Amino acid sequence: MKCSGSLAFSLLALVAFASAFGQGTTVKGRVGFTAETPAGPGAVKADSLKQAVVWLTPADGHQHRFEPPQQHFRLAQKDKQFTPHLLIVPVGSDIDFPNHDPFFHNVFSLFDGKRFDLGLYESGSSRAVRFDRPGVSFIFCNIHSQMSAVVIALDTPYYAISRGGGEITIPAVPPGRYVLQVWTELAGLDTLKTLAHQIEVGGPSVDFGVLRVTVSTDSQLAHRNLFGQDYAAPDPMSSVYSH
Repeated sequence: MKCSGSLAFSLLALVAFASAFGQGTTVKGRVGFTAETPAGPGAVKADSLKQAVVWLTPADGHQHRFEPPQQHFRLAQKDKQFTPHLLIVPVGSDIDFPNHDPFFHNVFSLFDGKRFDLGLYESGSSRAVRFDRPGVSFIFCNIHSQMSAVVIALDTPYYAISRGGGEITIPAVPPGRYVLQVWTELAGLDTLKTLAHQIEVGGPSVDFGVLRVTVSTDSQLAHRNLFGQDYAAPDPMSSVYSH
């Protein structure tokens, strides 16, 4: 999974904070997945693991000035897919949605992170959206039901995407109290909210332990179209679906 824009955001922000507050604390831990199946809970197979994102935001009374880097991000449409599938950006970022397919797309999101409808636009054109509030946005195409992506807009530079085995490492975190939050595509937002909790950061490193997340083994987020209806069967003769 490619997250080059997210990585650039993380590196620039962390370098700025490291110079202002010293090296800071390395926050470590792990996200453990348990599958919810008809036979009961069980281990999630490694090949079906989805990546998890963990981020830290200052708790009440503990604030640091956050100046996100000014840059555009990109969520391209090619071969009826969004690339990258997961994109993490600072709040206030603009994301371009270029259409590299030889037919139309209609990108939309109806989720609380950001609600928008870019309308129908043709091959070779692009439209942009500013993600001006923190939150998780699920991105879809109103024409091609198989297309999906996730944008997480954060108002903190302290986050990490899990590595193999669910390992999380967030470097250069200034001392203080933070709210730790986690996200993975295989768990509902209500479930993930129950895992949010405060942690104290200080010293060379802090280990928050293992976050146990019960997930569904169905990796595809069920959704309807822009109008809350089931997707119509594609018409191969229509220029909307193919060149």
